[in-house]
Amino acid sequence: MDLRAELLKSIWYAFTALDVEKSGKVSKSQLKVLSHNLYTVLCIPHDPVALEEHFRDDDDGPVSSQGYMPYLNKYILDKVEEGAFVKENFDELCWTLTAKKNYRPDRNGNSIVSHQDAFKLWCLFNFLSEDRYPLVMVPDEVEYLLKKICTAMNVELNSCELDDYLSQEPQGQVGLTVWQFLDMVNSGRFLRGIEQEAISMAVEEVYQEVIEDVLKQARSPHVLGHKPCPGPTPVLISVSCVQGYLWKRGQLRRNWSERWFMLKPSVLSYYMSEERKEKKGSIVLDKHCCVEVLPDRDGKRCMFCVKTSSRTYEMSASDTRQRQEWMLAIQTAIRLQAEGKKSLHKDLKQKRREQREQREQRKAAKEEETQRLKQLQEEKERKLQELELLKEAQRQAEILLQEEEQRRRQQHEEMQRTLEIQLREAEQARASMQAEMVLKEAEAERQRKRILELEAMQKRLQEALQQEVKARQDEEAVRYAQARLLAEEEEKLKQLMKLKEEQEEYIIKTQREKQVLKQEMENKNKCLEEAQKQLEEVRVNRQRVDQDVMAAQRKLRQASTNVKHWNVQMNRLMHPIGPGDKRTNMSGGVFAGYQPLLSQRDSSLK
Repeated sequence: MDLRAELLKSIWYAFTALDVEKSGKVSKSQLKVLSHNLYTVLCIPHDPVALEEHFRDDDDGPVSSQGYMPYLNKYILDKVEEGAFVKENFDELCWTLTAKKNYRPDRNGNSIVSHQDAFKLWCLFNFLSEDRYPLVMVPDEVEYLLKKICTAMNVELNSCELDDYLSQEPQGQVGLTVWQFLDMVNSGRFLRGIEQEAISMAVEEVYQEVIEDVLKQARSPHVLGHKPCPGPTPVLISVSCVQGYLWKRGQLRRNWSERWFMLKPSVLSYYMSEERKEKKGSIVLDKHCCVEVLPDRDGKRCMFCVKTSSRTYEMSASDTRQRQEWMLAIQTAIRLQAEGKKSLHKDLKQKRREQREQREQRKAAKEEETQRLKQLQEEKERKLQELELLKEAQRQAEILLQEEEQRRRQQHEEMQRTLEIQLREAEQARASMQAEMVLKEAEAERQRKRILELEAMQKRLQEALQQEVKARQDEEAVRYAQARLLAEEEEKLKQLMKLKEEQEEYIIKTQREKQVLKQEMENKNKCLEEAQKQLEEVRVNRQRVDQDVMAAQRKLRQASTNVKHWNVQMNRLMHPIGPGDKRTNMSGGVFAGYQPLLSQRDSSLK
C-alpha cells in the first residue's frame, strides 16, 4: 500500500463525516476548511489562490467525492513528500472529524477502550482494510488483529466465539466496518475480565509494531494459536517489541550512556528516556550494515556492535538473551533493506491477501468442479432415461412399420388398378385432342394471315398520322415566326416615334445651336430613312409568312381528307365476323384495338 492510498483512506472518512445529509456531497465552505487543514498537517505550502479559485461560490451547489478528487490529487496528494510530515497528526485530524459524527462509546463510561485507544484501533483498521470503498476489514484480518492484541496481553482469543459473531453479520456484507469493529471491541465480548490499562498497553504495542513499523522479535507461530505451516518459518511475527534500554558508547568522549532504543526497518533510533521526547540520534540501516558480537571489556558485558559504512556503534545489553534478541532483530531489519522492503507488515499483509485470494480461487475451482461433476451425473442419468425411451420408441416403431408396410402394399395394388383405368382414358382423350389440334392449327393459320394484313394497314395509318403531326408543327413554326416579325415591327415603330420626338426637341433649341442641330437632324433623317426601309422589309416578310401559313393550312386540310378516307376504310373493316364470313369477323376483332387511337387523332385535329 503506497502513501497516497493510506492518505486517501483517512481523507475518505473525513469527507464522509462532512456529508451530513448522506447525499454523497459536501458543501464548498466545509471543503475549503478541510483542504486548509490538510495543507497544514501535511506540511504543504498553502495555495490560497488555487483554493479560492477551485471552490468559488457559484450555482453548482455541493461537491461530490468525484468532483473533489481532481483538486485533492493536483494540489495536495501530488505535493506530499514521505517523511516531511507527522502521519499521526494527519490521522488525528481525520479521526477527530469522523469520530465526532460516527463513534458512539458507552455514555456511562463502561467502554473497554479509551478514546485514544479507539483512535489507534481506527489507524490499525485503515492499515488492514481492503483497498476498496466503503472501507471494510475481512474476517481473516479481524481475527489477525484481535489475536495480536490478545497475544500482547498473553490471552488466547476464542476463535469459535469470533466465528459465531461474524456469522451474524448480514449475508451480503464481506467484512466489518470500523464502527462495527469498535462496537465489537467495546462490547467486551472477547476481552472479558481484562483491565483497561492492559488493553491500552496491548493496543499501543500493536500500534507501534504495525503502524510505526517497530520491529518484533521472532517467535514460534504456536503462540498465536496457529498450527505450523509447511515451509520456512516466518522470522518476524512475535509479540515483544525490540525496544528498550541499552548502554551505548559515545564516539568522541568514549563514555557509556544508557539510552532508550527503538528499532524500525530502516533506522535504529535512541532517546534519552522511554517517553521519546528527546531524540539523541539514529543509526540508518542499509544492506551494507552488519552486527557483530564484541568481547566483554571496560566493565561492560554482553556487548555487540552495529557497523555502517561510516561508523561503528558499540552497545551493551543487560544479559545474553537481550543481546541475542537485539542482534536478530537488527539483522532482520538489514535483510529487509537488502530485499528492498520498507515495511514488514505491509509485506505480510500483501502475503495474507494473496493467500486469501488463492484460497478463494481454490474454493471457487472446487465448487466449479463439484458443480461440473453434478451436471455430468445429471447428464448421465438423463441420457440413460433417454436411452430407455429410445428403446421403447424403437419397439413401437417396428410395430408401426409392419402395419404401415401392409397398408402401403394394399394401397399400391389399388393405385395400380386405378392407374390402368386412367391410362386407357388418357389414350382416348389423346386421340380426340389430336383431331381437335388439326382443326385449331388450320384456324390459327387463317388468323396469322389476317394479322399480317392488319399490321400493314396499321403502318399506313401511322405514316398518315405522322404527316398530319408534321403539318401541325410547320403551322406552329410559321405562326411563331409571324409573331416574332410583328414584335420587331412594333419595336421599329417605337424607335421611329422616339426619333421623331427627339427631332422635335432639337428644332426647338436656340439659334445658337442651329448648325449643330441641323447636322444632327440630317443624321436623324438618315436613320429614319433606314428605319423605314427596315419597316418595309418587315412588311414584306410578314406577307411571305402569311403565304406560308396559308400553304400549311392547305396541307392540313389535305391531311384531314386522307384521314377521313382511312376512317371510312377502317369502319368497313370493324364489322363482327359471322359464321359465314370469317375474314370480316377477324378484321373487326383486330381493328377494334385501334379505335382509341383514331378517337385521339380526331380530337387533336379539332
